[in-house]
Amino acid sequence: MFSKAKKTNSNASASTSPKKRVPPSIISADLVITGNLVSDGEIQIDGTVRGDIQTKELLIGETALIEGEIVAESVRVHGKVDGQIKALNVSLAKSSHVVGDILHDNLSIETGAFLEGHCKRLADGEFQQSHKTDLKITKDGPKPADKKPASTNSTAPSPTTAKATA
Repeated sequence: MFSKAKKTNSNASASTSPKKRVPPSIISADLVITGNLVSDGEIQIDGTVRGDIQTKELLIGETALIEGEIVAESVRVHGKVDGQIKALNVSLAKSSHVVGDILHDNLSIETGAFLEGHCKRLADGEFQQSHKTDLKITKDGPKPADKKPASTNSTAPSPTTAKATA
């Protein structure tokens, strides 16, 4: 009845059960944050964030203002964003106001949404590579990833890139 084998089985089943869903972190409408936000879960923003955001899921409420780059798996925008959005799934509600480029895999835009910027679909695997190198997490907090040092070979021409706008 109370054998050791049963205890082991019950512990094994508890460790293989799915993780308990954690409630989202909420930035309320009266809160202003200056700095970067990094999370492995879900963030709901109704206030103002002046900085970059990296998370799994992001909900931007109607009263929210984001000034910075967003990197996430899923982004739902109901408020204002001034900056680039890079996500697998991006949804712009009719109340959204986005000024900046959107790099996405799936994009939905409701009638009435405001978007000023370019939309570019990411190639397969491009999101995984780019989102892991965007921010480097250290004990002092998130920092931009280090760029590779330039080549010291002076005989080779340096590569240049140009963007054309229509």
